[in-house]
Amino acid sequence: MKKILLTGGGTAGHVTPNIALMPGLKKMGLDVHYVGTRNGMERGLVEKTGVPYHCVSAGKLRRYFDFKNFTDLFRIALGFFQSLVLMIRLRPAAVFSKGGFVSCPVVWAAWACGVPAIVHESDITPGLANKLSIPFAKKICFSFPETEAHLPPKKRVITGLPVREGLFAGDAGRGREYCGFAGDEKPVIVVIGGSLGAQAVNEAVRSALDRLLDDFNICHICGKGGKAPGARPGYCQLEYVNEELPDIFAMADTVISRAGATTLFELLALKKPMLLIPLGTAASRGDQILNAQSFEKSGYCKALPQDGLTGEVLAENVREVYNRRDSYVDAMGKAEAVGGVERVLEVLSALHRFRAIS
Repeated sequence: MKKILLTGGGTAGHVTPNIALMPGLKKMGLDVHYVGTRNGMERGLVEKTGVPYHCVSAGKLRRYFDFKNFTDLFRIALGFFQSLVLMIRLRPAAVFSKGGFVSCPVVWAAWACGVPAIVHESDITPGLANKLSIPFAKKICFSFPETEAHLPPKKRVITGLPVREGLFAGDAGRGREYCGFAGDEKPVIVVIGGSLGAQAVNEAVRSALDRLLDDFNICHICGKGGKAPGARPGYCQLEYVNEELPDIFAMADTVISRAGATTLFELLALKKPMLLIPLGTAASRGDQILNAQSFEKSGYCKALPQDGLTGEVLAENVREVYNRRDSYVDAMGKAEAVGGVERVLEVLSALHRFRAIS
């Protein structure tokens, strides 16, 4: 049985698209393996799938001076040699990389061993790890139309982002029951605060409750330690959601979210009207701002800067998105960058003549 190595880590956005590909890869008759770090968050997510997990060392290259840039060079070199050993031992037919610094030594080792590698870029501009991997890849899949300007013409293929099948199996009734909204027919706003830089969003949502709860139920996923004391009818706070996420998305009439690419393409596939509040340049390289601008230009969402965000501003924009929801859904129904799983599998099939097993 031919093997394929998946790699990517550091954030969920570098892992969940790989997990979304696993069922399709197995239908192709491939033996799927995963390469990540020993203590990375990707390990827990992947081991739940039952896919064999292999550990390599990884280091981070920072865009600013830090002594760790020198010590991490040794970790990267070790990861490269460990990846070479994996290539020789497992003899994979291909490598698929979703990014994160653990992926670089794996892609480099694949190139050194003559194993074709595919890199996927989620954001509009490639991150540093993918920039270091792209010269050694056979193909680069990407999600946003604007990204093609940053990629070699002969390698780039627009595929959209692989989205997990399970997200389409949600039940709105179960979601309402889980959040305590059963029997209340008011529309539902779902807030995806997350853990990174979410405090401003969480505070604005709570400041807007008095303006919104008369007309909406609100499910607020606020991140670990982000729950506020006290309870209010129609307002459900959750630190983290896993198995219940498909049901929560199913009940959502409008979603307030940051603008990470994985979440955006999941909401696009589910055709959920969005109010996006991208993470600013003070806390990121600005990729979320570009992501949100692209989606707004395509008519999928409304983007709202974090600067000057207040409860009043948030409530006003939530109502605008809800009132225009039909136009957003219509635009999302015409989107081309969906079906990411199928499109990536087609690229793999063309690259190595893999074929699905009926």
